[in-house]
Amino acid sequence: MTHCYRHLSAEDRAAIMLMQGHHSIRSIARQLDRAPSTISRELTRHTIRPDIAYDASLAGYRARLTRCRPRRCPKLHLDGELFELVVYLLRKYWPPEQIARTLKRMFPDNTDRHVSHETIYNALYLMPRGSLKKELIACLRQGNGKRRPRSRGKARRQQIPDLVSIHLRPPEIEDRLMPSHWEGDLIMGANNRSAVGTLVERTTRLDPG
Repeated sequence: MTHCYRHLSAEDRAAIMLMQGHHSIRSIARQLDRAPSTISRELTRHTIRPDIAYDASLAGYRARLTRCRPRRCPKLHLDGELFELVVYLLRKYWPPEQIARTLKRMFPDNTDRHVSHETIYNALYLMPRGSLKKELIACLRQGNGKRRPRSRGKARRQQIPDLVSIHLRPPEIEDRLMPSHWEGDLIMGANNRSAVGTLVERTTRLDPG
C-alpha cells in the first residue's frame, strides 16, 4: 500500500508550535495524523537555535524558499563543456571507464570535472531519442541500445543442455548397493561470488577432498 506524501500546511505548523514543549513528538504526530519522523525533521530543520522555540511563520517561509530553490545541475548535462569532452572521447571509441580515469588525471584539483563511468553510461542511456544518442551508443564496445540489468553474479543452474533429474537415477544407486557411484553438489556463496564443490562416493561415503 503506497502513501501519498503531503507537505505540512500553515495550520500544521501552527499546531506544532503550540504543542511544542507540552507534548512529545509522537503525541504531536498522532494528533496531526503524521509520521513522528515528519515532525522530528520539521523541528530539527526549522529550529534556528536551541534557545529559540520553533516558529511556524519562519518555518513556513524557509520551506517555501527551499521548494523554490533550483536543483543542482548535473555534471554531465547536455549543454555543458564536460559533456562535450566526453562526447569527443566517445567518438574516439574510448570506453567510459577510460574516460573517467582520464578526467581525473586531466583535472586533478577540480572534482567538478570528475565523473564515474556509471555517470557516463547513465547520461548516454537517459538522453532523448535522436541521432546523437544512437551515434554515441554505437561507439560503445558492446553497442547495445539498452543497458543490461546490473548484477554481481548470475546463477546458471538448470542451464545444462539435456539435463537429467537426480530423481531418475536407477534404484541400485538410490539404495547405495553398488560402489563407484559418485554424488556431487555445488554450493554458491553470497551474490554468486564464490562456490564450493563437493564430491562423495555414495556407498563408502568417501570424500576425495
